[in-house]
Amino acid sequence: MTNGPAENMDTLQPLVQVKDHNIALLFSNYLQSLGIQAQLKASEDQGYIIYCPEDKICQAKAEFDAFILQPYADKYQQAAWDRSEAVTLNSDDFSLFTNFKENFLAHAGIVTLVVFSLCWLVFLGSELGWAQQLFNTLQFYPQLSLNAFLADPIRLIGPAFFHFSWLHIVFNTMWWWQLGGSIEKTLGKATLINILLISAIVSNLGQFLVSGSNFGGLSGVVYALVGFVWWFGYLAPERGLSLSKPIVGFLLFWLVLGFVDLLPVNVANTAHLLGLLSGCLLAVFTVKVIKKL
Repeated sequence: MTNGPAENMDTLQPLVQVKDHNIALLFSNYLQSLGIQAQLKASEDQGYIIYCPEDKICQAKAEFDAFILQPYADKYQQAAWDRSEAVTLNSDDFSLFTNFKENFLAHAGIVTLVVFSLCWLVFLGSELGWAQQLFNTLQFYPQLSLNAFLADPIRLIGPAFFHFSWLHIVFNTMWWWQLGGSIEKTLGKATLINILLISAIVSNLGQFLVSGSNFGGLSGVVYALVGFVWWFGYLAPERGLSLSKPIVGFLLFWLVLGFVDLLPVNVANTAHLLGLLSGCLLAVFTVKVIKKL
């Protein structure tokens, strides 16, 4: 089954395969409302492949990543209505969204998955009774020195992998998977590794200088991903890597709440701020410097 002129299929590239026709049709209509040509074709394994122009693949992939998080959003149904193809979704349509391989693994690359897994392995180990041992292993240097660094270099980034509560790790790893996965898929492993290492070092060092070594969490890195995607999307929108203004506003508001001490939990505010700034600067560097090399 196709959605659009079949004679153009040879000029299009496969974007994603989904199991249900209604879901594929809904997203295809939305792409076309954005001015991105989209066509459907039934696949041999009873799914549907969405095709779009090669030069729009990155943008369409970013839109699909947002679509699978809020498929019921009004803008998707509105796009269908505008094309006189109203699509009704029911719970049976969303086998796609409960399929681990197609939703979790397909979005994230190996770097995203390794960091995600390490965070959860450390957290589950903590919950099983090894919290103090793990924290002592990953804690930032109680006294920072060259000898301390040479003896145990992992401590420079170690705190990023230790989380103190279920809410803490779910929030951080959810955003790491979403933003880190998008960066890795769009710009490659090296870019994500650089962001991880630089932002972890900068945020951990800054937090240590302000409050000592009793902190942990991937939040500084997550805010670096936010800053990176935000500014990269602003500077190079053609690459399809972007973050919506409401999400940026929410995360910046959360950052401000931490600084004015209105949150019910202790927050590593310095790590968050430095992570955000480092991500923004890395985006500028990536677009303005590396692009010219």
